[in-house]
Amino acid sequence: MKDEKRVVELITQITKHMDALINDTSVPKNVRSAVSDAKNHLNGEGDYVVRVSSAIYSIDEVSGDINLPPQARTVIWNILSMLESIKE
Repeated sequence: MKDEKRVVELITQITKHMDALINDTSVPKNVRSAVSDAKNHLNGEGDYVVRVSSAIYSIDEVSGDINLPPQARTVIWNILSMLESIKE
């Protein structure tokens, strides 16, 4: 099993990035909604692997949105990368 302290620190960091996207009005509403759903999955109850997988699924669906500003796309890719590192 992963070092739980490391996982908690990563989830905290990911949540901060998600909050920044959710509060950024230049990000399309559907993307903010997907990120919010992912945040709820990530901070929900249950095994962290399942929570991380659900969060990845929610964000991955909108990561290719053509209306996504470049800076937001970079943040989303970083979030996905951090989530994948937890899952491995």
